[in-house]
Amino acid sequence: MRGQHFVVRLRLVREPLQVEGDIYALAACNDEGGRRLIEMMREFEIAHLETLGEAIFETSREAMIDAIRRLPKGEYRNQLTMDGYNKPLTLAATMTIGDDGIHVDFAGTSPASSHGINVVLNYTLAYTAFGVKCLIAPEVPNNAGSLAPITVSAPDGCVLNAPRPFPVAARHTVGHMLPDLVFGCLEPVWPGGVPAEGSAALWNPQINGGGSIVDELPDGVDPADLPSWSTVIFHCGGAGARADKDGLSATAFPSGVRTIPVEATETIAPVLFRRREFREGSGGAGEFRGGLGQVIEVGGADGMPVSLLCNFERVRHPARGRAGGAPGGPGRVTLLSGRPIRPKGRQTVPPGDFIRLELPGGGGHGAARRRDPAQVAADVADGLVSRERAEADYGVVLARDGTLDPDATRARRAE
Repeated sequence: MRGQHFVVRLRLVREPLQVEGDIYALAACNDEGGRRLIEMMREFEIAHLETLGEAIFETSREAMIDAIRRLPKGEYRNQLTMDGYNKPLTLAATMTIGDDGIHVDFAGTSPASSHGINVVLNYTLAYTAFGVKCLIAPEVPNNAGSLAPITVSAPDGCVLNAPRPFPVAARHTVGHMLPDLVFGCLEPVWPGGVPAEGSAALWNPQINGGGSIVDELPDGVDPADLPSWSTVIFHCGGAGARADKDGLSATAFPSGVRTIPVEATETIAPVLFRRREFREGSGGAGEFRGGLGQVIEVGGADGMPVSLLCNFERVRHPARGRAGGAPGGPGRVTLLSGRPIRPKGRQTVPPGDFIRLELPGGGGHGAARRRDPAQVAADVADGLVSRERAEADYGVVLARDGTLDPDATRARRAE
């Protein structure tokens, strides 16, 4: 019966082959977790978990409150503008730090959208609490006790508190911006410790093909001869620079999703990747450079058309730098043929054409002219920064062989 139930569940999923391994992994984790839990209870002669759970929750709550009490009390504000679906959206936050908790109010945030980028309040709470906790108490375990002191409120009907029946299928597009918004509130109370903004929302196009792309099929191809298929590729831009380290390139934050290897995608779906590499110069300049985005070119295999459901952010409003750092490179979406294409909505890649995704980079941290010239030279050698940007942004001059020219660099930076 368990096997039959499993098969029925897979049939309810749009991409059963892709998620089959996930379901087996979850089942295996559950079995192993249960085995270890029973072993622990036998070792310590515990008959139930209620007392232990209450102790863990209370200890975590007290540790979180202790961390909050070390912060200066008061109200702190930040505002972030994002692309939105067809017009910009404003995310506004007022953070109140008290003796026993932190409350974030999102009054001033744009109204809900008619498109599926809206967020429900519990999702807003989750990513707000995640952003707060990442900075002030990362070592405290995540549980109901440690998260209880963080509360939120948002006006009914705004994009962060959308009521039924507003669509919310792409809620990550807006929700993943919340840690950056929260970090901006915390910057005055956490000097030198707040990362720059990153690319935030994942770039996850859902790619479809087969006979369903009737209008774009080459002449002479019968749609009935092409089985329809669908796949999703997960890709991410650059993370914001930290106060003492460069940002991580092509690394998701606040999501923990990893980028899918090109070979895996080409194995399960008839797509072809022409290119996938770091996007030179996309990391915001700074004493610590923002993480780089990626350049990805993908289309249908064998010259067939594909359809993409796009939901890309940071195209018109890139990640902002911090403490004098420059913004990251904005995202860009084009077709190699030059045909116009939008960063959101359903897009079609014609036969033989490819979509080019230039993922956004993270913002820089600190003034670029304070960056170690030797590190800038290394970035140029690695293809992360161009020679022209090294001189213009960082004031670093390189000799013809690519080595650092110390005298010219000192003169350039003194200008």
